[in-house]
Amino acid sequence: METLKKTDRMPVLFLGHGSPMNAIEDNEYRRSWQALGKEFGTRLPQPQLILCISAHWITEGWLLTGMAKPRTIHDFGGFPQELFDQQYPAPGAPAVALEISRGIEQPIVGVDSHEWGLDHGAWSVLKPMFPKADIPVLQLSMDYSRPPAEHFALGQQLKGLRDQGVLIIGSGNIVHNLRATRFGAPSNQAYDWAVEFDGKIAGQMEKGDLAALADFQKMGSVAQMAHPTYDHYLPLLHAAGAADPNEPVRFFNANYQAASISMRSAVWG
Repeated sequence: METLKKTDRMPVLFLGHGSPMNAIEDNEYRRSWQALGKEFGTRLPQPQLILCISAHWITEGWLLTGMAKPRTIHDFGGFPQELFDQQYPAPGAPAVALEISRGIEQPIVGVDSHEWGLDHGAWSVLKPMFPKADIPVLQLSMDYSRPPAEHFALGQQLKGLRDQGVLIIGSGNIVHNLRATRFGAPSNQAYDWAVEFDGKIAGQMEKGDLAALADFQKMGSVAQMAHPTYDHYLPLLHAAGAADPNEPVRFFNANYQAASISMRSAVWG
């Protein structure tokens, strides 16, 4: 990479983003993202660039945002105007996007220079963490048609970026079933299948059995309940692929929203 300097190894994050309202409500999730953001430049190295894999950018093939000024995308409906008014004007990094694209042999990763931007899976967590919006941000899309193991393998190819100041963030949810939501449920209460799936995945992460995360569908009906569609699970595979199995993992927000959304988040490194 010619455009980025060598740095101390950056951590890898997986953030359970949950409801878009977490971006503006004064709740435990937003406060935890704010606290995590303050660790960078103190306990953790300061990122030169952020590469975010969001559950909300699904494409045919894989793409990286390559525009100089990515727009803030409000990809939701039925929320207060305050949420639609949110902007996150972080710069892009077209030259870095092109270098990363060229450095990945399989699959082919293209560069999107004008269509996308930063969707709420990215900006809803980045704005509390890095409110100045002064760190360049790239988003990597996900090809939902490809098997989970390929998403993990792509994450493995991103691992080297961590030594060049790139903070890799997967933004999704370990359990995400909007059909079963119970709004108002306490954060310590969830369906049995949600608790079972979340616990099994957390156990694999703690043991460093990261490649096994791609085999989540072997859990059968529990996995199907946890993810009627698994777009919110795939960012975990990208993040886990970029982590080292021997790295310690630190969990936070290990609870639930609306009984069917796991907010468990993780820091590797």
